Amino acid sequence: MVATRLMTRRDVARGIAASAAAALPCPAFAQGTARIVVIGGGFGGASCARALRQLDPKFQVSLIEPNQTFTACPFSNEVIVGMREMPAQQFTYDRIAAAGVAVIAQAAAKVDAQARTVSLADGTSLAYDRLVLSPGIDLRFDALPGYDESASIKMPHGWKAGEQTILLRKQVEAMEDGGTVVIAVPAAPLRCPPAPYERASLIAHYLKTRKPRSKVLILDAKDGFSQQRLFEAAWKELYPGMIERIALSQGGRVTSVETASNTIVTDFGNYVANVASVIPPQKAGRIAELAGAADNTGWCPIDPASFTSKLVPNIHVIGDACIAGQIPKAASAASAQGKACAAAIVAMLSGKTPETPRLSGACYNTVAPGYAFSLSGVYQPKDDQFAEIEGATSPVNAPRDLRQREAEAAESWFRTITVETFG
Repeated sequence: MVATRLMTRRDVARGIAASAAAALPCPAFAQGTARIVVIGGGFGGASCARALRQLDPKFQVSLIEPNQTFTACPFSNEVIVGMREMPAQQFTYDRIAAAGVAVIAQAAAKVDAQARTVSLADGTSLAYDRLVLSPGIDLRFDALPGYDESASIKMPHGWKAGEQTILLRKQVEAMEDGGTVVIAVPAAPLRCPPAPYERASLIAHYLKTRKPRSKVLILDAKDGFSQQRLFEAAWKELYPGMIERIALSQGGRVTSVETASNTIVTDFGNYVANVASVIPPQKAGRIAELAGAADNTGWCPIDPASFTSKLVPNIHVIGDACIAGQIPKAASAASAQGKACAAAIVAMLSGKTPETPRLSGACYNTVAPGYAFSLSGVYQPKDDQFAEIEGATSPVNAPRDLRQREAEAAESWFRTITVETFG
C-alpha cells in the first residue's frame, strides 16, 4: 500500500460515512416485498441484513446463522495473552432481530440456484429473490499433511475466534519459561493478513513480562507481509532477540506437522515447539462451494460493481469469501461490502444500474499495550477488480504518543463497528 498521510480516526469515519452515503441510493421501487436471504452473520452478513432493512422495511430479510452469539476475530489476539476477556468479543443478534430481520439459528445445508431456495439443516427451506453469501472462511485441513481438525486441539490455529482462542491462551500460560512458541503462517490469501504478526507481538509481550527467557518463532510461507517495516521496527524496539521470523526464501514454509512430538516440518528443517499455533491455508466457507459460487481457487469471483457472483445468477458474495482484488480480508472491509451490496440489491430490484461503490476501510494492529499502528485504504472497481485508489499507513519512526493515540483509535474503531453491526 502506498503511504500518503496517516488517516486519523475521524478521517476513516468520514470516509466510511461518505462511502455509505454514496452507495445507498433511495429510489422508489415496487419490489418492497422482495425476499432476500443472507447466509452468514459476521461483519459482512449482519451489516448487509441491517442495511437492507434500513433501505426499505418492507423487504423480507432473513439472516441464516447457526451461532446465536457472534465471536469477533478483531482483538482476539489480546484474549490469548490476557489483555482482554472473551465476553468483550461476543455479541448477540437481538438488535438485528429487533430491526425486523428474521434471524434463523440454523446452518444452511444447500443452495438450489435454479429454484432459488436455501435448504436448512432441519430440512426446511427458504425461497429467495436475491441471496447474499457471507460465510467467511473455512480452514483447509486437507492442505497440510498431519494437520487436521483433531490436530488443531494440540496445535491450535486460533483463526476462528472462540474455543481455539482460549485453548491457545491456556497453552501459552502453561508453557514453562525458556520455551518457544512457534506460529506457522500460510501463503496468501488469508483472513486478516497482518494478524499472525500481531499475534507474535502480543505473545512476545506476555513472555517478556511473565517468562522472559522464552521466544517466539514465526515460520512464514511468504517473503513479505503487510506493514512489515512497522512490525519489525516494533520488535526491535520492544522485543529485541525474542522474535525470530524465517521467511519463505529462508525455508520458512511449513510442509507438514507431527502432532505426537509437536514438530513442525519446513522445506529446510524441523522445529519442535513448546506451543504451536498452526494457521492452515484457507478458502471460502463451505456453503459458497455448495452454491457453486467458488472457483478452483476456493474463493468466489464477483462483479465488483454489485458483488454478484460471476458463476451463479441472483447470488452476491461479500466479505472474506469473495475475490476482492486489493481489499484485504478484514472486518472493516466486510462491513463496507455488506452495506454496498445492500445498495446494489436495492438498485437492481428497482431495475437500475448500481452506483460504483467506493469503499473505505482501516486495519489496526496492537503490538503491546498502548502501542498500535494502522493501515487505511479507499477502494473502487478497476479492471474487474477492486483497486486501491488512496491509502495511508502509520509512519515507521513515530513518537510513542502517536502509537498510544492509535491504540486508543483501535479501541474506538472496534466499539464503533460492533455497535453499528450488532448493537
